[in-house]
Amino acid sequence: MSEKKLIPTITTDLRKDLIEVPKVIAEASGMRVFGKRIKSIIFTTDISIIANNDADAVIAVYPFTPHPAIIQSITMVANIPVFSGVGGGLTQGKRSANISLFAEAQGSIGVVVNAPTPLETIREIYANIDIPIVGTIVSEYTDIKERLDAGVSILNVSGGADTAKIVRKIRQEFPEIAIMATGGPTEESILETIEAGANTITYTPPTNGALFSQKMEKYRHQEESNYQ
Repeated sequence: MSEKKLIPTITTDLRKDLIEVPKVIAEASGMRVFGKRIKSIIFTTDISIIANNDADAVIAVYPFTPHPAIIQSITMVANIPVFSGVGGGLTQGKRSANISLFAEAQGSIGVVVNAPTPLETIREIYANIDIPIVGTIVSEYTDIKERLDAGVSILNVSGGADTAKIVRKIRQEFPEIAIMATGGPTEESILETIEAGANTITYTPPTNGALFSQKMEKYRHQEESNYQ
């Protein structure tokens, strides 16, 4: 058995506080998008977190109407590929297609449509852009084939506790489709999702507030030690 290769790690004092994705994600096969191999995707729209993480890509979706200014801000800050949310729920049709074209122009590597996106909207987006459409899947009862036929080329499975189950079902029916999926909160749940057939894992990082709380606690201990 060959020895593991040494991977040199280079950083600086000012950039060492990166958010690291769980190491177990390295077990995933990854997917290659425009020549870039992507195993880990961080799920956030926080600009400071986007600028300070070691994931392979960002998935920037949010529970509001998609806006070009948000896409522009995220792609400007990110030094890794960005999958941009372009609606599909309240935002549909021509507006989603126009936002998708803007996302491509800003350098997004793909666009993400929500679970309820009508097939007509997916077709309109597909006719307007030259980057992959990522279709969000939240149920095992979703008709996958009709979404693939409409123009989706990557599936984003987000089924909560049922995610691994949904991934396994999709993988059995579509052995070669690219699947990204939420991995859950533990290494065990992430590994289960990978073994079910996910190529890429999306990871939700701690919030800015939680990270700041940890840092402030560290600062308080430093202050206390200075006076002892």
